[in-house]
Amino acid sequence: MYTRQEASAIRTAFWTRFGQYMKPVPSAAGHTVNWLNYKTGIRHIYFRMEADTKKMSIALELRHPDAELRQLYYEQLLSLKKIFASYMEEEWEWQPHFVNEEGLTISRVICSREGVNLFQEADWPTIISFLKPRLIALDAFWDMVKEQFM
Repeated sequence: MYTRQEASAIRTAFWTRFGQYMKPVPSAAGHTVNWLNYKTGIRHIYFRMEADTKKMSIALELRHPDAELRQLYYEQLLSLKKIFASYMEEEWEWQPHFVNEEGLTISRVICSREGVNLFQEADWPTIISFLKPRLIALDAFWDMVKEQFM
C-alpha cells in the first residue's frame, strides 16, 4: 500500500511524463496544445483521461449542469456517431446518464481497458500507448465538429 503522498507522487510522475511525451505533438489544427488540460473551447465539454490500479480510460464528457442542455449536447454528439466512429476506428461506449465519482450526472462517450496499474511503472508504456492515439483522434474529431456545439 502507498501513503496518500506516495500515491499522489506516482500519479504526478505519470501524468508529467505523459504530458512531456505528448508536448511535441501538435493539435489537428497545427497548434501547440496542453494535452493534459485540453481546452475544447466549449464550456461544460471536456476530454478526460484516467488511470488507476485496475484500468485506464479516455472520454468526452458533457457536464452541463442543466439536464436539458446536457441532453441537447448529447443528442448533437449522438447525431455525429458515425463520424466519431470513423475517427476513433473502434467502438466507444455511449452513456447518456452516468453518475460520476462526484455524484454528478453527466453524459459521456468513453473507451476503457482493464488490466493495467498506474502504480506499476512497467505498465506506463501500455497506458501511454492506449491514451495517445485516442487523444489525437479525439482532437481531430473535435476540431472538425466543435462549431456545431457553439
